[in-house]
Amino acid sequence: MARVVGIGGLFFRAANPNVIAAWYETHLGIADLHKSVWQQEAGTTIFGPFAADTDYFGRPEQQWMINFRVDDLDGLIADLTASGISVETRAEWDSEVGRFARIHDPEGNPVELWEPAKEAGA
Repeated sequence: MARVVGIGGLFFRAANPNVIAAWYETHLGIADLHKSVWQQEAGTTIFGPFAADTDYFGRPEQQWMINFRVDDLDGLIADLTASGISVETRAEWDSEVGRFARIHDPEGNPVELWEPAKEAGA
């Protein structure tokens, strides 16, 4: 059977696309689609619908939340904090699958940062 092999893009509406694109490039290293195609590293991707009444995303009207895999959560938290970006962490977010933090982009969209747990012996 033919199947999907990965995410080809994430597209969303923004009040000011240029400002949002620049923010993601500056703070998370994701190139604006008008400049180049971002080549992500191979790794785990989770496709996970949540219940309509979840409070995990924050605002009830929030329909989506992106989760980015990161290679150094502590380093990224330090960089973001130094740039004046508020970073939320909660002990209950950390589990056997890894560590998590959350930020919000300039339009209030939640962005989850995930440092996957290292495999034993990796």
